[in-house]
Amino acid sequence: MSDEALSKEELQDLIAAGSASESPTQHTSGPQSQNNPVCSPDPVVRPVAFSQLGASAENISGAGVDMIMDVNVQVSVELGRSVMRVRDVLGLGPGSVVELDKHAGESVEVVVNNKMIARGEVVVIDENFGVRITEIISGKAREADAQAA
Repeated sequence: MSDEALSKEELQDLIAAGSASESPTQHTSGPQSQNNPVCSPDPVVRPVAFSQLGASAENISGAGVDMIMDVNVQVSVELGRSVMRVRDVLGLGPGSVVELDKHAGESVEVVVNNKMIARGEVVVIDENFGVRITEIISGKAREADAQAA
């Protein structure tokens, strides 16, 4: 195309030529044109099909638990806590005693991925330590403990 402006007659001739070559179902007036895919003569309407919720929901939840059964989590048991200065920590050695904020015989906390999930008591089995679970902490109690801390 050249940089020259088209006259009014030339523009009308181009519009008329374009109108004559269009199919009768296409419209050139307004925002709809040949390049606009919205301009379909008959829109297709289909009903929505939903699957059943009852029985399949149980299968999905069971499959979800099976999928995470082999995931590793960090489990730790907290006997108690103590606040120490760096000077005191550097002075620790074999035979040093660290005072904790719990008394002997108190329950210990079972922590999974930094969240307390249970309380229990320390047991010794064949010279190995273990924890006997005495209480499972509910989700509401965990939230209350987290807010209190």
